Amino acid sequence: MTTFRIAPSILSADFARLGEEVRNVVTAGADIIHFDVMDNHYVPNLTIGPLVCEAIRPHVQVPIDVHLMVKPVDRIIPDFAKAGANIITFHPEASDHIDRSLQLIRDHGCKAGLVFNPGTPLSYLEHVMDKIDMILIMSVNPGFGGQSFIPQALKKIAEARRLIDESGRDILLEVDGGIKIDNIAAAAAAGADTFVAGSAIFGKPDYKAVIDAMRAQLATV
Repeated sequence: MTTFRIAPSILSADFARLGEEVRNVVTAGADIIHFDVMDNHYVPNLTIGPLVCEAIRPHVQVPIDVHLMVKPVDRIIPDFAKAGANIITFHPEASDHIDRSLQLIRDHGCKAGLVFNPGTPLSYLEHVMDKIDMILIMSVNPGFGGQSFIPQALKKIAEARRLIDESGRDILLEVDGGIKIDNIAAAAAAGADTFVAGSAIFGKPDYKAVIDAMRAQLATV
């Protein structure tokens, strides 16, 4: 039976009280904290860096999943590993040497993964599956929270699930972008097992009610 994981994105949290926010969302049932890093270069937005990761690390025991939307990536990877990240993912377009970047993440004791934008082919996985611990399918174009789910992502999730199954490896399949109570089951049915949700959780007054409702939908898959 598939283990489903809910990964709230702190991009949508109240940054004035971030420690409290991550504690509350974990108490509400979150399995992972998703940490969006944007550099106003690879994507048109600027968010948070390693110091914020280091600051929230003592507040939660669950894994911190750092999604790097930065270019180049290699310089910042060790900083996030030292700051307490457990999983670090990056976009293949942001690395000159994908295999080297994946190995760099693993050499620093973290799980490594690749992120695929709506227009990015999964062919980048072909020669690096032995270094992959997570595949993240973007169901919106990266850069901003609060966007609507792109339905075409379901086909890419299904294709990624096929590649994972054929590899025989234990690889998480995460989906990020516009995930809500009413579409999380469709993403799970396509093959995803880890679900990033930002405004769908942090934008609501009762985090537990939203996460419980998401799990109820996942139970139908």
